[in-house]
Amino acid sequence: MEREAMEFDVVIVGGGPAGLSAAIALKQHNADLSVCLLEKGAEIGAHLLSGALFDPVALKELLPDSWQEAPLGIPVSDDQVYLLQNDSRALQLPHWAVPPRMHNAGCHILSLGNLCRWLARQAEALGVEIYPGFTASELIMENGRVKGVLTGDLGLDRAGNPKADHVPGMALLGRYTLFAEGARGHLGKQLVAQFGLENSAQPQHYAIGFKELWQLPSGQSHAGRVLHGSGWPLGKEGSNHSHGGFYLYHMEGDQVAVGLIVDLNYQNPWLSPFDEFQRLKHHPLIAEVLKGGERISYGARAITKGGWHSLPHMHFPGGLLIGCDAGTLDFSRIKGIHTAMKSGMLAAKTVAMSLKGGDEGGRDLAEFGDALQQSWLAHELKTARNFGAALHRYGPWLGGAFNWLEQRLFHSRLFREGSPFTLLDREPDYRQLRMASRCEPIDYPKPDGKLSFDKLSSVYLANTSHDEDQPCHLKLQDEQIPVEVNLATWAEPAQRYCPAGVFEIIEAEREPRLQINAANCIHCKTCDIKDPSQNITWTPPQGGSGPNYPNM
Repeated sequence: MEREAMEFDVVIVGGGPAGLSAAIALKQHNADLSVCLLEKGAEIGAHLLSGALFDPVALKELLPDSWQEAPLGIPVSDDQVYLLQNDSRALQLPHWAVPPRMHNAGCHILSLGNLCRWLARQAEALGVEIYPGFTASELIMENGRVKGVLTGDLGLDRAGNPKADHVPGMALLGRYTLFAEGARGHLGKQLVAQFGLENSAQPQHYAIGFKELWQLPSGQSHAGRVLHGSGWPLGKEGSNHSHGGFYLYHMEGDQVAVGLIVDLNYQNPWLSPFDEFQRLKHHPLIAEVLKGGERISYGARAITKGGWHSLPHMHFPGGLLIGCDAGTLDFSRIKGIHTAMKSGMLAAKTVAMSLKGGDEGGRDLAEFGDALQQSWLAHELKTARNFGAALHRYGPWLGGAFNWLEQRLFHSRLFREGSPFTLLDREPDYRQLRMASRCEPIDYPKPDGKLSFDKLSSVYLANTSHDEDQPCHLKLQDEQIPVEVNLATWAEPAQRYCPAGVFEIIEAEREPRLQINAANCIHCKTCDIKDPSQNITWTPPQGGSGPNYPNM
């Protein structure tokens, strides 16, 4: 098919903090560069979800004269960490017992979507062309290098045939292309495989993070208060030592953000991360805060949390991987916005300097690796490199003690690279599942409609929207595997790990079959990560589809 083409100096895929920071920094380095940014959401921020605690260090570097004009929410004023011992007891850790990197002085509680909407305005003021509602569906390759991306067609029916309103995708060509798609990026995943970018130390690791926004009765919140914790309900009642933790952030206007992060290396296929989150809210520590409140928004998203040991090579002929597409989040701090921004800024400087020197584009920007190594981003990730593996190997008590000792003893000028120890977690998350017959099913209580809710009512609050008559964006490599392999071996865990009720086994007919309710999808990409057969591939649906988070 003949496609229209547009040429730019730099094409950026993804309108999150990494992509927008790269766009702004490119224009700061050279105002004459032509920069195009694609965002698959209906608007900038529509698909962005984070807790979010924000360290403004990178924003101060990027926009030193105007960073305070950004929608920074409210500064952290009160920092608390708890261990939930069971469904009714909570132990608050004293300040000295909390690993230093989990202290949040100087950070802000904000909406990542609102921050990125503001960053988009700064980028557009500098001349960046931003196209929301357009997916980057395919790579454009030429002679072994990336030349740009194809945008997805609009107006295809379920069978992939053009409808009356069909608009073919365009070729967006760049001298360099930066990929900032977020966790488990569709094209980033292809680039890692195609160019052999995997880190040989350990595979990438992921979690699924949930978030609900609640409106509380007037005067019931404590603006600026931050609660983090671990323990119950994870690791209990047959969930086979699942790991993760909760957060509760008191925001402005008597609103709170509450959520649960569940590591996707859990073993019990009967575990439902969504239902674990709903159960969490009945703990008195959480329930007392939410009492009388109204849930106004819901979302879930995969989190790239492998850290330094899992970072792929981020440079390849014709482009760079940045932000959570590569995995720059610092899980020891439960923060990734500032690190994503810094990776975008480093990428912009590398590209701008290369083009300034007469580079025609398309080469492998290996110097980006050197710039990364010399930055505070690399130092931060290196010093936290053992955090996740310690928790996975030793659990929250011993692993937490290891992390506390490591951070107390080795985060000093004497140990610029942090601890001399190296802990690795070499097993991919999807391989961790045990056979369903070897695990105890988990009996989750029915939602009460006050603190806990079902998946469908939650998806409604995510404002998700997909044209029912478009190709299914959740691709099965083999349509027989869900029933013949996954159902028989793991009781088809997709029914439970999906936070939106997308996957459903229909048993009423002669033979069970998998039904995919693609219109429910909130683009968390957990299915692409956790499917034990690696049979599901998440691809972007028609541009503008998916959730539409107003201020998450």
